This record gives sequence, structure tokens and C-alpha cells, in this order.
Amino acid sequence: MRLACCTALLFLLRLVLGLPWLQVIPAVLIFYLGTGGHAFLRVFVKTLGRDLHAAYVLLNVKLNVNRHVRERNTVPKIFAKMVQKHGDKKALIFEGTGESWSFRELDAYSNRAANFLLQRGFRSGDVVAVFMENSAQFVGLWLGMAKIGVEAAFINFNLRLQALEHCINISNAKAVVFCSELSEAICEVHPSLGKTVSMFCCGNWDPQRLPKGTEHLDPLINSASSRQPSQPDRCFTDRLFYIYTSGTTGMPKAAIVVHSRYYRMAALVYYGFRMTPEDVVYDCLPLYHSAGNIVGVGQCLLHGMTVVIRKKFSASNFWDDCIKYNCTIVQYIGEICRYLLNQPVRPSERQHRVRMALGNGLRQSIWEEFTNRFGVRQIAEFYGATECNCSLGNFDNKTGACGFNSRIAPYIYPIRLVRVDEETMELIRGPDGVCIPCKPGEPGQLVGRIIQNDPLRRFDGYVNETATNKKIGRDVFKKGDSAYLSGDVLIMDEYGYMYFKDRTGDTFRWRGENVSTTEVEGTLSRLLDMKDVVVYGVEVPGVEGKAGMAAIADPTHGTDLERFASDLDKALPAYAQPVFLRFLPEVDKTGTFKFQKTNLRRDSFDPNVVSDRLYYRDPVSRRYTELTEALHRSIVSGKQKL
Repeated sequence: MRLACCTALLFLLRLVLGLPWLQVIPAVLIFYLGTGGHAFLRVFVKTLGRDLHAAYVLLNVKLNVNRHVRERNTVPKIFAKMVQKHGDKKALIFEGTGESWSFRELDAYSNRAANFLLQRGFRSGDVVAVFMENSAQFVGLWLGMAKIGVEAAFINFNLRLQALEHCINISNAKAVVFCSELSEAICEVHPSLGKTVSMFCCGNWDPQRLPKGTEHLDPLINSASSRQPSQPDRCFTDRLFYIYTSGTTGMPKAAIVVHSRYYRMAALVYYGFRMTPEDVVYDCLPLYHSAGNIVGVGQCLLHGMTVVIRKKFSASNFWDDCIKYNCTIVQYIGEICRYLLNQPVRPSERQHRVRMALGNGLRQSIWEEFTNRFGVRQIAEFYGATECNCSLGNFDNKTGACGFNSRIAPYIYPIRLVRVDEETMELIRGPDGVCIPCKPGEPGQLVGRIIQNDPLRRFDGYVNETATNKKIGRDVFKKGDSAYLSGDVLIMDEYGYMYFKDRTGDTFRWRGENVSTTEVEGTLSRLLDMKDVVVYGVEVPGVEGKAGMAAIADPTHGTDLERFASDLDKALPAYAQPVFLRFLPEVDKTGTFKFQKTNLRRDSFDPNVVSDRLYYRDPVSRRYTELTEALHRSIVSGKQKL
């Protein structure tokens, strides 16, 4: 029976992937020999359909990418075909004003933006920083820039002062385009920008509130020609724009996005989750981020779908918007799903046409609660980062999983979980110097083999070369190779499903056990009625490892500590329960709903530094007591044992 299954798989893999026998046969034989009898048959039957769909998706995207490379296509050239095909169809709907742009109107606006920039002397390879809130104009501007080879640098509109100055300057931008709502932030950093940097403001025009020399962009674009501009000789692997990392552990880094990467990220989602041009996407994510601008808007530009853009995420208006615009797919990221669950029950949350929620970061602890309450049939959870080459997708709606890799033919897609040191999170290598792959059930860092001449496997890195080198590991799969280091710890089950566990920098060790901050955050938030919770490890003098600490958003002081301590004993093992608590009005988050932990770790549990309420869990009474200066001194001196 196993022999028949293997033979069938050989033909199917060759047929779908077009791989030579020398690659297919060893992969299947290794798996066949490494498992026995029913184990192989169970995995084969359970995952064959899933793996064949993934093989089809990879093959389809790979063939398309290779064709675009040969034809020297770009994102604007692919969009031009969508304009021909869907000219009068709605491309973008901006919820903020209710205005909608057809594909033809979006094309015309981007042409005017491109022609204006050409008139002003901008040329292929120049960089323009875009510091704007979500809008249809945002998309039209960067698309126009791409048509003439100008590279946009998308700046997080939440940044201010040093971080904002840093992002603009490291991009070497020749100009900054900003919306009037952010004029104050621009005025604060303008003296620190180069004198040759041009400033353009769109939206409400008030020269008194703008840096000297700023020009009003809207009339300049409106008066430009809407004819197709002459396009430079760009190719599919040239730079398109820059997206900055969230900066949760320091200053943001500018990740390079080339045309082929933009296509790959959008296409893998489109084909993997079986989307159609008739779908309508609700995109409430920031457009300076890859989830909003590539995974979301990319479905419009590359596949002809209608995308509804919202200025900012609103939990109270979420389902009403979906009903109003007949959305079939909604996007989420980070904590958005938890915020929706925290809303009071209302009829609109079951009256929509949404069939799929697409995103990453949905905690397993609320996965089924979300689908059951809102009637969303499919959670299209994926794993990926702007710069990574090891994306994953949960194509078959497996609860809690962020993706998978084949257990039948694991070498088809060159990714792997590799062992890391439990304390330092450094890569562990075998006697041959190569990284050690993880077994099912064993946590490890996700890595992806880098093949620079393959658009699907390349790693383009960051503007900063030092930052790029830090994300590359050597001798990972075999001697002499290189691989992208994701920095994320995942776990794979026996069927190859992957589950996100933590960031390598967030996991900490306490009482001889590894503590996943992501898992503990999810549990604590559920116990505290979906409050924002950040978990991190803090050092205690003379004590091995790091003690768990939780920062909890509690502006009304409504947390029942006695009940909370009792619930913790039932929900978490002792080593994972936070030793220290910090209650604060709100928790700092990035624009993509990731928690900021750097300052919290630095403050630690010192009441002389922290003005918020602090508590310590007494190991004898198992209750949380107020952390006074005297108790802090006792803990630090070692008199009070943990």
C-alpha cells in the first residue's frame, strides 16, 4: 500500500512541479524510510490534497514570475492589463469620503502624478518619501512613481521626531510628500532634513502651518497630463519601493521591495486562498505596511479585485462597513480580531457577506470564538514578513496554524525549522557545522534557503547593508549555503502544520523552562476580558533566567487581582505565570498593532523608575501584593525569595 502511494506521489509531483526524478525520488524515499506503516499512510492520506494544491500554487506563481522576468514586466505594466480588462470597474473605494476610483481613473491619476514628477526633474532611481494617512491618493501616487522608476519610501504616519527624521534621511529621499494632517510632525523635523529635499503637501492648504518652500501637490498633479508617461527600461527584479520594519526593538529598517517580491506576495495569497476577481477586500490596515499595500492593494493592481480602503481601523464600524460595501474578504493583523471580539454583540456582525478573514497574528486561543461569533467560514492565516523568503499559508483552514510544509516531500519548498539555544536563541550546529533540523513538536527558528538568482528564493535585504547581513545565516541547510533567518520560533506537528510560538528575542527562560510571551499574552488577555497585555522577561539580581512580567492596560483600575491570581493557577503552569504586574492606562503599539516592549523591559520592576501601579506575586500566599520601594530593595538584595 505504501509503495503504491509513493509511486502515485512520484507521478503527481513530477506532473505538477515539473521536477526531475533525481529530486523527487530521494525526497519521497527518505520520508518513506523514515516512517513506518500506518504513520506514513496516515500522513499521506491526510496531507496529499493539501500538498498538491500548494504544489500547484507554487508552480503557477513560479511560471508567472519567470514569464514576467523574461518579458521585463513591472507592477505598472501588469496593472495596465487590468485597466484594459476592468476599465470601468471599481478599483478602490475610500471609506473616509465614500469616493471610488475605477481602474481607468486610478490609471489616469497615477499618470498625472508620474508626469508631474518628470516635469520636476525626478528620474528613475530617485527616492521620494511618502508620509501620508490611508487614501486612494496614496496608492495613485506610488503607482505613478513606479511608472517612471521613482522609488517610494513609505513612512509610518505614527512616527515623530527622531524616528521620523531617521526614516526620511536613511532613504536618501529627494522629496517628501505628506498630507496636511501630518504637517505639524513634518515641521518638527524639517530643520534636520537636507536643504535640497523638496516638500509637497496634499489635502487642506494652509501655508502658515507648513515648512517654508512647501508646495501644494493637489493642483500640481491635477494640471499635469493624464497620458501614459514614457517608462524607463526597468525589469521585474528592480526596486519598487521601501517598507520599514515596525521598530519594536529599535529604529525602523528600510526593507527593499522589488517588483517580483510585490507580485510574489500578492499572488501566493491570491492563488493559495482561491480568491477571484469578483471578491471585494476590506483593507483597514496601514498602507505603509506590506499587509495593507501588498497583500491587500496588490489584489486590485495585479488581479482586478475591488479594494475598500479605510483611513484607520475601527472596531465599532468594522462590520457595518463590510455590509455597506459588500465585502467578501476582510484583512486583519496583530490584535484586530481580539478588538472585534471585545465589542458588544450587534446584528451587523452576522449580516455581512464576508467569507474569509485574511491576515496574520490571530491567537489560537480566540480562533474558534472569532469564527463562531462572526460567521466567517475561513481564516486565511499566513506567515510572512516584507523581506522574508520563507512565507507560509494556512490554505486548508487548519485551526491555529499559520501555514505548513510538506512532510511527504519536505525539500520541494526549501524552508526548515532549525534548533536554537534555549537561553541565547543562537543557532545550534551539528559536528559538521550545519544547523540541526527540528523534529515534529520541537520548537525552532524558521529559515529559508537563499537562491539569489531565483525571484522566489532571493533575499533583497535592507537599505542598510549591516542590517541585511544580520539576517543571513551561513551553512544552514548544507555547507556553503546561505539562508534567511526569520527571527521567529515556530513548532511543526506530525502533518507539517506550523504554529507560531514567539519571536526569538521575546522568548525567555525561567525556572528551567522556556516561556513564550505570545502564548502567555493570549492567555492573560482572555482572562482579563480581552485587555491589552504585554509579557516580557526581566532580570532579577542573583537569580538565574528572567522573571515574567506583564504590563496590562487598565485605565479604570478594574482588575480583580485575587480572582486573576486564582484563574492563573488554572490556566498556566507556575513557571509561565507573571511574577510582576504593571498596570498602565494604555500599552504602546506600533501602527500594525504590535506591542512595543523595549521601554517596558528597560523600566523593569523598579518603583523608583515606574510611576504606574506595580505588583509582585508572593510565592507563599500566591497573591499579588503592591510592590513598594522596600519590597523592591528586599527582592533585589535577595532577602525576598522568588
